[in-house]
Amino acid sequence: MKIFAIVLFILMYALMVILPSKFRPYIACGTAVIYLIAGVIPFSQLPKAIDWNILMMIFGTVVIVDYFIQSKMPNLIADKLLNIAPNVMMVTIIMSLFSGIVSAFIDNVATVYMIAPVGLAICKKLKISPVAMIIAIAVSSNLQGAATLVGDTTSIMLAAPNAANMDFMDFFVFHGRPGMFFAVELGALLTVPIMVFLFRKMKEPVGSNECTVVTDYIPTIAMLGHIFFLIAASFYPHKPEITNGVICLVWGIVCIVWEYIYTKDKKTMIENLKNVDYETILLLTGLFIVIGAIRNQGIINDIASLIVKVGGDNYFLLYTIIVWGSVVASAFIDNIPYVATMIPVVVGVATQMGYKPYTLLFGLLIGATLGGNITPVGASANIAGIGLLRKEGYEVSFKDFMKIGVPFTLAAVIGGYLYVWLVLNI
Repeated sequence: MKIFAIVLFILMYALMVILPSKFRPYIACGTAVIYLIAGVIPFSQLPKAIDWNILMMIFGTVVIVDYFIQSKMPNLIADKLLNIAPNVMMVTIIMSLFSGIVSAFIDNVATVYMIAPVGLAICKKLKISPVAMIIAIAVSSNLQGAATLVGDTTSIMLAAPNAANMDFMDFFVFHGRPGMFFAVELGALLTVPIMVFLFRKMKEPVGSNECTVVTDYIPTIAMLGHIFFLIAASFYPHKPEITNGVICLVWGIVCIVWEYIYTKDKKTMIENLKNVDYETILLLTGLFIVIGAIRNQGIINDIASLIVKVGGDNYFLLYTIIVWGSVVASAFIDNIPYVATMIPVVVGVATQMGYKPYTLLFGLLIGATLGGNITPVGASANIAGIGLLRKEGYEVSFKDFMKIGVPFTLAAVIGGYLYVWLVLNI
């Protein structure tokens, strides 16, 4: 059964690479159905395998985003940004870094849905393809999620009492040393010259003499409201896992009802509900089930054991393998179940070797969080960004994504990898 699960998993990713992106949701869901029928994952584990929090966040946030776009607020923000940037390349870099800053405090997927509409508005004004800008926003969002305790689920798991036992401020100062926040920011800064090189031909001058008029501020209030609630909720340590999803879903419903009362426009309400990115939701649902299936077969545990076994008794080699092995694993496996599996393994190995587990745990976070940026299906934020591009009529292949994702990942991981070993090796 395990061999069958591995072969089908490899076949699924091969088809995703070969076929256009519009087929990915059906490939993932088809694989999930085969796993269920074959008994690779029991039907009883289906509700637990699916990350309902992410799906609710996507649905609620996309509803708000559609109204937000229609209000023309992204166009107004785009006008302001175009007036301060000298060319398209700098606009792309600014948007990327801005999404990273936001993502340090708000979930990566929500960040992409908040920032990407501004990027799309900028590209429409300049009449250029938005693919490079949206990919840059997505990968930067995924990177910066590891900067703080509240930026990503993996950070929360790492900070748990059974792992590094960290609070919010420990990400900034840990045992008297500059913490993980600075490791991630170093990685982010190292991506700037990478983006300058990648986008070096995008030197078209920009500037906007327009000043878009916004007449409907309800979507903007809904957008800011759900951001505020997401930040506030992040400071509650023992909240239910679906808290962020419920916040986004409720604010999405509030936006729909509020807009309908304000405009009495039933047609727009129905159109916005139809415009929800159901293909991205379908793709993620299929991938959640697939990852749950291979985890149920012990394949993720096997990967973890192999990484530790290869490292042997050499602590630096083990640290190196954990970082770069996690990069490779997270390019294809969702980092949440992977990190959840690896944490007790890493803590146990460090204890046996007579070391504190912090260095290995920080390396795990660097590798697993940033590794998802290699492929378009390696992180939920990337899937969300590709979904938005698909709605705009742009198909993004693995090759197109990896042209940006791979160098971005290498630069960020190398910076974080060296920083943790040299500064946070406690």
